[in-house]
Amino acid sequence: MSEMYTKHASKYAEVVKDNIYNALLERPSTLSLLDDVKGLKVLDLGCGPGEYAQWFLEQSVAELTCTDLSEEMVSLVTERFGSKLKAYSQDLAIGLPNELDQSMDVIVCPLVLHYIEDLTLVFKEVQRVLKPGGYMVFSTHHPFADFECSINGNYFSREFIQEEWNTIGDPVQVSFYRRSLTEICNAIAASGLVISRITEGEVDERVRDIDEDRYNHLKNNPNFIFVRCDNPA
Repeated sequence: MSEMYTKHASKYAEVVKDNIYNALLERPSTLSLLDDVKGLKVLDLGCGPGEYAQWFLEQSVAELTCTDLSEEMVSLVTERFGSKLKAYSQDLAIGLPNELDQSMDVIVCPLVLHYIEDLTLVFKEVQRVLKPGGYMVFSTHHPFADFECSINGNYFSREFIQEEWNTIGDPVQVSFYRRSLTEICNAIAASGLVISRITEGEVDERVRDIDEDRYNHLKNNPNFIFVRCDNPA
């Protein structure tokens, strides 16, 4: 796990409140795929410092459970919201052993899946935990954008990538898996979930005033991909 989510968790929490990629591109694009969640049971996979948790609580969900691989992120969420939600550390790569079958109405998974090598188990567990008629919304790196990082030059092969990101203002080493859209879709199909919407997001117009070059790049190039998967009733 990158130190960005452990050692620098508090700094990360401050940055993502209002930065370009998380606050003005990823979050609004993910939230646009959700229906009204009032009164529903929601599971937030990869909750980070709790920006989604705050939104869900504002929407008056019935129950909110947050998980993250980072103990530091779980601590931030617990300190921030206390008994308003349940939060615990979980490695999504090995499933969701603490969650009951058909127990959740909605599952959200923002910018997590690119850190997991094999997505097959993840989607099978999501399908198990979702109620019939429930759905999952996730965001992840756009396969076309990640292909620019490829070393082997084979778009269709899964590839482990190591980079330095400047998200928190200082370079931090980050590792993730680059994969094809085919691999993502096949893992979803194998679970029994059904893709109902795919979007490529839309950057907030406010970014134009913050960084016009970045705005123009995000207006003309894919960065993330956003998917809604329904669990058939």
